Amino acid sequence: MTVLTRPPALGPLFVRGALLSPFKRPAGDAAFPRAPLVLPGLRPDLPRLAAYERVCGFATGAEGLPVTYPHVLGFPLAMKLMSARDFPLPLLGLVHTSIEISRYAELPADEVYEVAARVEGLRPHRRGTEAAVLTEMRAGGAVVWESRSTYLARHRTSYDGAEPRAEHEPLPVVDEWRIAGDVGRRYGAASGDRNPIHLSAPTARLFGFPRAIAHGMWTVARCLAAHGVPERARVTAEFRAPVPLPATVLYTADGTGRFELRGPGRDRVHVRGRVCAREA
Repeated sequence: MTVLTRPPALGPLFVRGALLSPFKRPAGDAAFPRAPLVLPGLRPDLPRLAAYERVCGFATGAEGLPVTYPHVLGFPLAMKLMSARDFPLPLLGLVHTSIEISRYAELPADEVYEVAARVEGLRPHRRGTEAAVLTEMRAGGAVVWESRSTYLARHRTSYDGAEPRAEHEPLPVVDEWRIAGDVGRRYGAASGDRNPIHLSAPTARLFGFPRAIAHGMWTVARCLAAHGVPERARVTAEFRAPVPLPATVLYTADGTGRFELRGPGRDRVHVRGRVCAREA
């Protein structure tokens, strides 16, 4: 276990990860760092929290943190792990494919938290190698929030394991959203995640995208702000296709906890997720 004294700066981590990416050799059975990173004594920055709430559509000034905000607090630790020399997947091109969140209690905005992150493992994927990163947040010694994110490094592979995605009829349309072209920059300023693919068309083109794309975690946060989440909840979400900016999308939900973000023709799913209440 490595205990940090302050949150790592994301900019230098991205640069380091980018420089090391050409030397990585991803494989499902590769060695990976197992020691967790721990950051104690973390208190949310209230102005940044308010900016995050505004850009994601959450009510500002609420007593508790939005269910997705601990991901922002823990992301610098995850980035430090994934940009390290001993992490076998290249940071450049790494795609966030899913997240599962469990919230066990209300998260007061003025609380002091301990955040920890570790790499759970690697597994072969039909498109390359996938890594799972676990993040947890504690208050008073108890785990109050945790998540499991998967990240895919695409590369040639002989793995042919079937990984079917369940399909179903499109959910009823609840609302149509017009997403501004600057939402990537606004979310980046609030979250600290200033990955160039989200900021502008010129910087996104450097990485093979014709236009900037929305952060995956912004899309799921925006959906959850519209859907609502119980105090004790489990949230799962798959990131199916990027949202190019600007965009018009459909927010759909069926009243059973399922939600989706779809393209205007309803034939392309950007995000698919579910909210379930947890028992006390």
